[in-house]
Amino acid sequence: MTAVLESAARSFVERTASETGWHRVCAVEDLEPGWGEAALIAGHQVALIRTAAGEVFAVEHADPATGAHVMARGITGSRGVRPTLASPLHKEVYDLGTGECLGTPGLRLGTYAVRVMDGFVEVEL
Repeated sequence: MTAVLESAARSFVERTASETGWHRVCAVEDLEPGWGEAALIAGHQVALIRTAAGEVFAVEHADPATGAHVMARGITGSRGVRPTLASPLHKEVYDLGTGECLGTPGLRLGTYAVRVMDGFVEVEL
């Protein structure tokens, strides 16, 4: 491998390693219960949702049906004990824990692992 290719490969590995893993995003208090906020995490658009019960979820910001980056403006709710998020465009309802679309088979909202450490929201990519 040439020096240029080796350098490019090393740069890619270092960049990929820094983009994966846990990322501190914001203080949990910055998230208003019942609302979403958009965040750019290592180049990924993510919607952070804090439910009225205080749980925090991270999902893809892109609407699975249209690709529009609007999910942080979705409508939070629940189906039984399952916290949900409805797309603001077509009102498709998604389970925040699994990403399953509760109305249209085949649609799925990407989800990310979330933890709260020392009062800060961290998302795993």
